[in-house]
Amino acid sequence: MKDQIFGVLQRVGRSFMLPIAILPVAGLFLGIGGSFTNETMLETYGLVEFMGKGTIMYAILSVLNAAGSIVFANLPILFAMGVAIGMARKEKEVAALAAAIAFLIMHASIGCMIDINGGTDSMLAGSTTSVLGITSLQMGVFGGIIVGLGVSALHNRFYKIELPQVLSFFGGTRFVPIISSIVFLFVGIGMFFVWPPIQTGIYKVGDLVLRSGYGGTFIYGVMERALIPFGLHHVFYLPFWQTAVGGVATVNGQLIEGAQNIFFAELGTKGIEHFSVSATRFMSGKFPLMIFGLAGAALAMYKCAKPEKKKLVGGLLLSAALTSMLTGITEPIEFTFLFVAPILYVIHCALAGLSYMLMHILNVGVGMTFSGGLIDLTLFGILQGNQKTSWVWIVIVGIGYFIVYYFGFSFLINKFNFKTPGREEGDAETKLYTRADVNAKKGKKGENASGGSDDVTSAMITKGLGGKDNISDVDCCATRLRTTVFDASKVDESTLKQSGAAGVIKKGNGIQIIYGPRVTVIKSNLEDYLHSSASDIVEEETNVEATKVEAKVLAPLTGKVLTLQEVNDGVFSEGMLGEGIAIEPEDGLVVAPFDGEVSMVFDTKHAIGLVDENGVELLIHVGIDTVQLNGKYYEVMVKDGQKVKAGDEMLKVDLEGIKKEGYRTITPIIVTNTDNFQSITHTNQNQAKKLDEILDIK
Repeated sequence: MKDQIFGVLQRVGRSFMLPIAILPVAGLFLGIGGSFTNETMLETYGLVEFMGKGTIMYAILSVLNAAGSIVFANLPILFAMGVAIGMARKEKEVAALAAAIAFLIMHASIGCMIDINGGTDSMLAGSTTSVLGITSLQMGVFGGIIVGLGVSALHNRFYKIELPQVLSFFGGTRFVPIISSIVFLFVGIGMFFVWPPIQTGIYKVGDLVLRSGYGGTFIYGVMERALIPFGLHHVFYLPFWQTAVGGVATVNGQLIEGAQNIFFAELGTKGIEHFSVSATRFMSGKFPLMIFGLAGAALAMYKCAKPEKKKLVGGLLLSAALTSMLTGITEPIEFTFLFVAPILYVIHCALAGLSYMLMHILNVGVGMTFSGGLIDLTLFGILQGNQKTSWVWIVIVGIGYFIVYYFGFSFLINKFNFKTPGREEGDAETKLYTRADVNAKKGKKGENASGGSDDVTSAMITKGLGGKDNISDVDCCATRLRTTVFDASKVDESTLKQSGAAGVIKKGNGIQIIYGPRVTVIKSNLEDYLHSSASDIVEEETNVEATKVEAKVLAPLTGKVLTLQEVNDGVFSEGMLGEGIAIEPEDGLVVAPFDGEVSMVFDTKHAIGLVDENGVELLIHVGIDTVQLNGKYYEVMVKDGQKVKAGDEMLKVDLEGIKKEGYRTITPIIVTNTDNFQSITHTNQNQAKKLDEILDIK
């Protein structure tokens, strides 16, 4: 459970990075535009004549200021879309569209509830705001995050849904905006009642943080650095930067929530004498650390390197130090500490907390967009003037930090013989380390790279289009799979029609394959397949010498044995998926038909794919057209990649429930890689019990 929660938090943290990544550009616009339209700054540096009101430069800079401000003013919807994209497994553009629609519907629903209950003059007075022109509750980026997480969950659940034939046009990815709209209409109504007490609680937390004083700032700084190795620092600091947890202030007549939002609101407002330190306490501590401290650490590692490796180490560390100083990106240096000497990282975290606390004590009011490098210091500190920011203290404290890091780290590296870059034994590689190295050292496994399934229809489409390497792009319209191939002569129309297509249209290198309204699901499955390792396998022609094996398939069910022709279904009866037999089951327990491995459990639970030690790939498809039930009446007891023995229970099925829904329970049992074998012989029996022999394969 802890691993699952940790994994989800990591994904959430990564999903925050997309909207956060736009902030440096928006901050650059706002920083330059706000700085050079500030009358005090222009008068101080004698620039009124060249850049004052009425000049072309003033007009351009005013546009930059407005362009930056609009991003910070609309962060909630950017987070809604960004989180949905980050958390969606596939078809991310659909998730983004659904999130934008859901966001608007949720706030429109809240706005309507506010009007119904007396408008802004009601008991909600003071807790409402305008969101994209809609009167709504003051939810800030929390509203966007709620929408993003909710829509991504709906998207991952339904983006491949298959609806009944009459509604199939609305299936697949088209269903996601529909279900998201319905769900968030009710979420909006619910939020009208639920959010006000939550908002009150957030304000109380923010007040508690504010009253925590310098000690609270120290703990914040330690935690922010300590969570970096786990990739959870974005989850930690975001509430402080973007919500009322980081403070609330009235700027230019507007109620602003979140430390970063307060800073940028003040940046764009004239007449501010000093930026709010209660907000910048969550940001300014990074500057001494990243510009000066880590540069000192880099110099210490260079000094401690072996003489013969100093030239190589110097190049690596200089690049890493300059990256940290200019942009505030610290990973190469910090993860090198963590990999070779974790105690150095512990000390680094404590010094980080101290840096935040010192900036708070010294009343430093420098904010940032993304990280504490020289670029942000120049824009939001130096150009704003020391009177408004007290930025000079960053340099003074920073020099002290450079000295502490240089001498402290040099002493510890030599004292304990830490194998920092350039001190490796023998022929060990000299390099800086990354998060991947740290994770590998801890034995973490990466995410499953395949993410796809070896489904038969996608395999046939791929083969019909001339193989994976011949496919340029894949898309779809209402009824057609639209693809572009590199060489149209490799396209096999007969194979494409065997995949279930009603027709194939070739126009140059553009191939349109007509499947009907459920084409969106076919497209999603095909894209998954093309990203999986299964699509890399080159199918040999049928005249290649067959695999020399002997294998037996046992009955997974008890019931009447039928030929595939008796199934009376186009796909199975015509052998499109391969040879095999079918069983009309007498009970709903499905067991493993041989010793092997579960290669795939369909999302809709109605079918299971297996492979045995001889390479026999078997599909057990319980019922005809039962994919429409979307898992109803099925209980799966195995999972992808699970090893099974003949007779192991795999699936329980409510046969009577399926029949009442109007579906047949006949279960085709297909060898999907039939072409790999010389013969597949059926037993002559008309009735089979579980684990009776039903197929002989050579």
